[in-house]
Amino acid sequence: MTQTAHTGTMQHASDLIASELPGAGQNPDKMQGHWVLARVGKRVLRPGGIELTRQMLHALAISHRDRVVEFAPGLGVTAGMVLEKHPQAYWGVEREPSAARQLQQRFGAPGVRIVQASADQSGLPSACASMVYSEALLSMQTPQQKNRIVAEACRLLGAGGRYGIHELCLLPNNMPDHLRQEIQTEMSREIHVGVQPLCRDEWIRLFNQNGLKVTWSSEAPMRLLEPRRLLQDEGLLHSLGIAFRVATRPELGSRIRSMRRLFARYSKHLGAISLVGERG
Repeated sequence: MTQTAHTGTMQHASDLIASELPGAGQNPDKMQGHWVLARVGKRVLRPGGIELTRQMLHALAISHRDRVVEFAPGLGVTAGMVLEKHPQAYWGVEREPSAARQLQQRFGAPGVRIVQASADQSGLPSACASMVYSEALLSMQTPQQKNRIVAEACRLLGAGGRYGIHELCLLPNNMPDHLRQEIQTEMSREIHVGVQPLCRDEWIRLFNQNGLKVTWSSEAPMRLLEPRRLLQDEGLLHSLGIAFRVATRPELGSRIRSMRRLFARYSKHLGAISLVGERG
C-alpha cells in the first residue's frame, strides 16, 4: 500500500464539498440530513464525534496484519484514519455511487478497494476480513436490516475477528415505548431517513444474538451540532467556514438549525455508543 494514499486525512475530506456529493440537484428540503451537513463542510458526521471514533479504532487495535472492511465510509474521514495504520487490505463498501467514486479517487492504491454495494450484501468473500466496522449506519435501519448487516459482518470475519460500531443510543436504558416512538418519528421526519436507534442493552443484545462477544464499549453525549463539539471535530478555521456557509446559504441553514433544535429538544434521551465485539 502506498504512503501517498494515507496522508491528509481531514483536509481531503473537505475537498468533497467542492465536488459532487450524493443528492446533487435535489431540493435541500428533501435531502437526507447528513448530506445537508456535508454540503456546508461538515466532515465528521458521527454521533459521538471524532473522539469516540478514535476510541473505537484504538480498541480495534488495527495493525499492518489486518484485513479491514468498512461499511458505508461516506466522506472517508475514518477510512483515512484507518489507512494511516497501513492495514494489509482495506475494502470500503459504499452504496451511494457518487460517494464511492470520490472514495476511489482519494484512496485508490494497491490493497485498497471501494465496492459499490449495500452493507447487508457486500459481495465480498466469506472470512476475508479480520476486522469490520461501521458508524452511524445501523441506527438508520429497521430491526430486520440491523440483523442482516451484523450477520454480513460476521460472515466476512474469520474466527477471532472484531466488529466495531459507533451509533446513536437511546437514554435511559429502559426508555418507555411511547417516548421511543416519538423520538424515532420526529428524527425520521426531520432528517428524511428512518431513524431507529437502540438502548445500550439492546445494542449489546444485537451483538450477542449474532455470535459476537462484546469486549469493549464506550459512550459519549450526542452533541453533533453544538459549538464545542464542532470545534473539537472540525477545528477553528473549518468551523468558521461552516458557520459562514450556514449563514449565507439559507436553504441549507434552515435545515441545519431545525436539526439542531430537534437534537437539543431530546438531548437528555440521545447519546452515542461504540462497541467492539469478537467473533467466536
